[in-house]
Amino acid sequence: MSLAQGVLQLVKDAARRDNFKKVTAVWLEIGQLACVEPQALAFCFDAVTRGSVAQGARLEIMAVPGTGWCLACARAVPMTEVFGACPHCGGYHLQVTGGTEMRVKELEVE
Repeated sequence: MSLAQGVLQLVKDAARRDNFKKVTAVWLEIGQLACVEPQALAFCFDAVTRGSVAQGARLEIMAVPGTGWCLACARAVPMTEVFGACPHCGGYHLQVTGGTEMRVKELEVE
């Protein structure tokens, strides 16, 4: 719920700054390693936007793949879980380099 409220606050701030009255769509980028459940976020977003500038706005969620750096084999690797093994060498010395973010990418407004 707090993530949805945070997104709504960003939308409200943009509405004040750019002087628009209605948001019809919000595009979010959510990393696969961000520990965010997209369906739960969509449900909460619908609830928190009632009576706001974003009421009824379509929520578009774009998944950002998880990426990391394997310290053992010195390679960039795809990651599907934070504590997973390197798909190349099987080692567990991975440093996450992407896929943990969540950001508002774009707004469609009237």
